[in-house]
Amino acid sequence: MKQLNDTIVQFFQKQGCVIISSIDSNGFPHSSCKGIVRIDKKGSIYLLDAYRGKTFQNLQNNPNVSVTSFDEDKFVGYCLKGRARLLSKEEVDAGMIRAWEDRITSRLTQRLLKNIRGDAKGHPAHPEALLPKPEHMIVVSVKEVVDLTPHHLK
Repeated sequence: MKQLNDTIVQFFQKQGCVIISSIDSNGFPHSSCKGIVRIDKKGSIYLLDAYRGKTFQNLQNNPNVSVTSFDEDKFVGYCLKGRARLLSKEEVDAGMIRAWEDRITSRLTQRLLKNIRGDAKGHPAHPEALLPKPEHMIVVSVKEVVDLTPHHLK
């Protein structure tokens, strides 16, 4: 596992969601949005998945993934490459479920406040409230970090 520095850990902790890319049975990439629950300096990323869709199927056959996020305003981003494993909801620690619920509550609160202030640019409803309970957890062990920030801006 690859150790992560404080900058990377803090960057990912601030993200509402990340893009996880897996490989399908034909060898093509498949990308989807997932909510990040936790990331640690040891190089583990914990994502709760509310569906048993394409990503779930892909990970059963090929554990190689990338987890990507970027900040469009700051022109900073990272791609974390690694191997994923799936944990059933019974194997997921209750603290992780609470952490996920806290993040969803925070996202709902932020969206509500933006709507009240008239700052909302996005969805006028609250789609986070409609998410089902997580079906499983994806745990990624990071093997490589790719800094997406252009070299001339570092």
